[in-house]
Amino acid sequence: MLHPFDDFPVHQSSAPLLHVASDAPGVYDRYFYNGHDAKGDLFFAVAFGVYPNKQVMDAAFCVSIDGVQHSVRASRLCDRDRTNLEVGAIRIDVVRPMLEHRIVVDNRFGVSADITWRATSALLEEPLFKHLENGRPQMDYTRMTQFGEWTGWIEIDGNRIDLGDGGRIIGCRDRSWGVRNSSKAFVGPKKPPQFAWFWAPTAFDDLYTHAAVNEYATGRSWHRSGAVTARVAHAATSTDSVLDEKKVDRCTGVGFVPVWEPGTRWIKSATVTLERWRAEPLVLTYTALSRFFMRGIGYTHPQWSHGEWHGEFDEVRDEFRHDEANPADPSMIHLQNVCRVEGGGKVGVGVLEHLVIGPHEPSGFASILDGAA
Repeated sequence: MLHPFDDFPVHQSSAPLLHVASDAPGVYDRYFYNGHDAKGDLFFAVAFGVYPNKQVMDAAFCVSIDGVQHSVRASRLCDRDRTNLEVGAIRIDVVRPMLEHRIVVDNRFGVSADITWRATSALLEEPLFKHLENGRPQMDYTRMTQFGEWTGWIEIDGNRIDLGDGGRIIGCRDRSWGVRNSSKAFVGPKKPPQFAWFWAPTAFDDLYTHAAVNEYATGRSWHRSGAVTARVAHAATSTDSVLDEKKVDRCTGVGFVPVWEPGTRWIKSATVTLERWRAEPLVLTYTALSRFFMRGIGYTHPQWSHGEWHGEFDEVRDEFRHDEANPADPSMIHLQNVCRVEGGGKVGVGVLEHLVIGPHEPSGFASILDGAA
């Protein structure tokens, strides 16, 4: 199965590029973006995934404003050309790789957008995420994260939101690919789920920080990474500059201490410590200002989770009110929180993502969904 990309010298094996290296059903390739103002009054996110072994390509766009999340979701049969980044109403244009992406949502359901993300930082290639369970790869993937600014507009039921000409609406994107959640395909003894995940991309006037932590129930980590990189004007970026590893200060250690809202698994605040080579540790305090429930773009959604077959084509719009959120509902414990961030003599804004299922001793969680004391 050949593709025009096979005319470029980029092969990693003897097979054509579109041949998938693993037969695991959890093989995926995903785009993620978020955007927000400084207080989280406006928050939007995009998820776009390709699942070649499931023959699924799906996408979701969600806008949170005035306490309501408005989502458009679509899924289609994934054909041989995986460079066609359009599913239903949602399309991604990679205008300039690593530098500029455009997302278009056409007005089929009363939600539309034409927004452009432009890079204002180097790329952060995170260490390989690899998690084995009884020798089987549950997760084995690479992810890169990058900061940027948004321009364009979003419209909800005739009400247009102007994102400005850059700087007012910030956010980040990530690209990840590999194998995720492949354990669903195996038959064997069942055991209660356990997963603890924290992710904190943060913007200050002159720099960005990043932290990512995966922990076992005991609090011991199986993935932990952090980085600091300069904030630059988009006009000063180029492909060479954003790929320059020397522009990224890799942290030698990352500490994460969450404080939970009583009775929930929703973050109230947190302290992140970034240890740096030959520099004082950077201690950052996060205070949550607003919540975004990740079910809005398919994470933990009961019907529209990622990579599920919805026939050759399907798309829907739905809404979700924050004041109706139930902290005991498993689809409502994966959040991104816009936070005020203080530390190192600076004040910034960050997005603190968390998903904790099952026991987690540092948080005092003992069962699958019990809340904080």
